[in-house]
Amino acid sequence: MTLLEICVDTAAGLRAAHAGGADRIELCSALELGGLTPTAGLVALAAEMGISARVMIRPRAGDFVFTPDDLDMMRADIAAARSAGLEGVVLGASRPDGTLDLDMLGALIEASAGLQKTLHRAFDLVPDIATAIEQAVALGFDTILTSGRAASALAGLDDLVLAQKQAAGRITIMAGAGIEATNVGRILAAAPIGAIHGSCSAPIPGDSDPAQRLGFVSPGRRQTDPGRVRALKAALG
Repeated sequence: MTLLEICVDTAAGLRAAHAGGADRIELCSALELGGLTPTAGLVALAAEMGISARVMIRPRAGDFVFTPDDLDMMRADIAAARSAGLEGVVLGASRPDGTLDLDMLGALIEASAGLQKTLHRAFDLVPDIATAIEQAVALGFDTILTSGRAASALAGLDDLVLAQKQAAGRITIMAGAGIEATNVGRILAAAPIGAIHGSCSAPIPGDSDPAQRLGFVSPGRRQTDPGRVRALKAALG
């Protein structure tokens, strides 16, 4: 059965994803920026709920070329995820040419000993899929989140097929980006991957105009819709 992971960045989103039947949660902040490390409060709430959850470890917006200071922050965030008792973390690091930063990832993997580990969409910057998958397997990741190096999983479908073949059951390929109940069947028909990742979100109605005018509201904010979660779960059969 295909696992459904829902990414959330609020307490309401966490409860909506759980109510909608998500198999696993990816805990983030600022999903409109692609997801950053979540607040300690959201991590604690997920731990209290006793659900399957992994914590995004990404200390800032922008690229995935991280500095030693970034590494220190990520180590501390990994330690916090472990202390909370959650199952795993979501990691990624790139070199300027898009290849995986094996030294940085090795340090993050070492800090994550005993936790389950997803390689996030830093993977979608790699110049060669086969090489990157072999590196991810060797590092000890159990899952790769990818859109097939495209803006959406549908646009990257050919690369998703290649990734699934290269993985050969050694690591779970989890498709993400633009996936919903109406198109997931097409993706799974082409590449019978082990997991699907989505936000199942809708625009937030009536976002505060004064707050937005003063720059306190990020453009494109959305909220998890439990109905969309249920529909995607049902579409997975």
